[in-house]
Amino acid sequence: MSLPPGFLDELRTRTSLSQVVGRKVMWDTRKSNQGKGDMWAPCPFHQEKSASFHVDDRKGFYYCFGCHAKGDAIAFVRETENVDFMEAIKILASEAGMPMPERDPQAQVKADRRTLLVEVMEMAANYFALQLKTGAGGAARAYLDGRAMAQATRDKFGIGFAPDGWQSLWDHLRGRGVAEDLIFGAGLARASQKGGKPYDVFRNRIIFPIRDARDRCIAFGGRAMDPDDTAKYLNSPETELFDKGRNLYNHGPARAAAGKGQPLIVAEGYMDVIALVEAGFGAAVAPLGTAVTETQLQLLWRISDEPVMALDGDTAGLRAAYRVIDTALPLLEAGKSLRFALMPEGKDPDDLIRAEGAGGVQKVLSNAMPMVRLLWQRETEGRVFDSPERKAALDKVLRDRIKQIPDPSLRSHYGEDIKQLRWTLFRQRPTKPRGPAGWGKNAWNAPQPPSASAKASLLVSADEQAQVQLREAVILAALLSAPELVEAFEPQLEAMPCSDPMHRDLRDCLLRSLGQPADAVRHHAEQAIGGQALETLFAARHVAITPCVRNPGNTELARMTVAEELAKLEAHRRQVLGIAEGVEDLQGDLADESVTWRLGQAAEARSFAERAQQEDSADYVTAENGVQLDAEQLQRSRALFESIDVTRGGKPRKSH
Repeated sequence: MSLPPGFLDELRTRTSLSQVVGRKVMWDTRKSNQGKGDMWAPCPFHQEKSASFHVDDRKGFYYCFGCHAKGDAIAFVRETENVDFMEAIKILASEAGMPMPERDPQAQVKADRRTLLVEVMEMAANYFALQLKTGAGGAARAYLDGRAMAQATRDKFGIGFAPDGWQSLWDHLRGRGVAEDLIFGAGLARASQKGGKPYDVFRNRIIFPIRDARDRCIAFGGRAMDPDDTAKYLNSPETELFDKGRNLYNHGPARAAAGKGQPLIVAEGYMDVIALVEAGFGAAVAPLGTAVTETQLQLLWRISDEPVMALDGDTAGLRAAYRVIDTALPLLEAGKSLRFALMPEGKDPDDLIRAEGAGGVQKVLSNAMPMVRLLWQRETEGRVFDSPERKAALDKVLRDRIKQIPDPSLRSHYGEDIKQLRWTLFRQRPTKPRGPAGWGKNAWNAPQPPSASAKASLLVSADEQAQVQLREAVILAALLSAPELVEAFEPQLEAMPCSDPMHRDLRDCLLRSLGQPADAVRHHAEQAIGGQALETLFAARHVAITPCVRNPGNTELARMTVAEELAKLEAHRRQVLGIAEGVEDLQGDLADESVTWRLGQAAEARSFAERAQQEDSADYVTAENGVQLDAEQLQRSRALFESIDVTRGGKPRKSH
């Protein structure tokens, strides 16, 4: 079976050799450099202990310095799976998500045609480059001079010029004997709708050749010289050679530069890429007149695990960044992400380089934000969350966004970061009183003066809700002091309503940290609610005086404390529920003595739970008034009373 032209090229582009080989070998982590795609392992083809098997992931080839085995991903699958060429292609295509093409008897003919189309494109590229140096290209040269583009740079990128004529390129190619269908097939000319002679696609434009990863010219991009032209930039139409959503400008050179350790930068246009490359950022690419596609993201991740999106500092640049987020979220996996570097407002990378040089760009790149921060910025910037409904709406939007991430671990980490950002947004309050001139410069960091809310704090308030929050704080602090107990109280902890959002975040953190060591749990807790908030929790008087907090190593004491406080919370909940049901019954037609009995039972349960329920070795007896007393202490008290002679003014009796 013959494969259609370009199928193997795309398969190799989509396939990571290190992932294919990694299923059969154990990488030598000391010798390998994953960031550069330079991987080493013991050879899977012969018995050895040393790591002599080398995989160059960027070039897509392997070689063993012991047995001299070599090849690409297809050869590796053939050798290790013992299959023929086409079966190996099917295996790799299935992994890459590429459907196998139907049998095509004309495949060789099409391959020959593609070869001819590439030759036509190279002829056109040479023609455009020559036109830039003629008198017709004077205005274009002046424009490039104004952009400070040196002649060496023009030659390096093959910059050319399309004259302002309807059939200039057409006549040139026809004069060289190129068939009309090849000119049309290459996307260089269009047929006239008026029955006249075909006309050139590119006219009066500066030309940027677009090359694939193998450095073959497959398309052109043109910048209009006429400021009134309806399209400032124009790309070749899609052809047998060119699919704009599956290619990148400067792909091949950028891949080579990234292999040498340079950061992969994704700019918006040709001039930005050229300016970045000439400023020393050789691993720069650009999409081709469209939003970044899924295929282009996969191409980028083949080059680098964390490309930097360098976008213009304007509204359009932000919109482009947000579109990239929507495309990338369902594709994210561990080790594959994006960072975003937004240029100063009103500038693109080319402007910044001309104004501040490479240092200015490097500063922006160094401050590139992770994708989760830009996702948060998109959903919160310019909005006010001053009501529960607005906060809930934000939570829903963010949950829906994060659910798109397929990797559970990565999804969890995104959730943690979002939770921390949410905590900062909703918990941060101005701490400097408002004066006539508004807030001071350090209003967010200054100590907060006493206020009415502070005077009505939990330690001062005596209402039921305050008591619930106090008990929740003690439970959480006790479990943080002895996190190994979380598993024992997991069901009760999950059911704890958590009247304070901070308590809820801390409770969730404890449940997620099951089985982890105490130091790790403490670290996760600091990330969940912030180090300052955690210190405030432990410094609170009602927590600080708790015995198990003062003695963090006493697990049994912590167990008794948590059990007691959970029992009191449950009793309180039942009493509140019982009272509510009783009130409802009293207002109805079925009120009788059973309502009074139920209310009494609820109160008795609450009273019983309020007593200390610590499980120690003491025996208890119930006095006539219902109070529980330590049996041993009661016996000693009785002996003391019996020894007192009330007839002698309370003096002890004489012993006989």
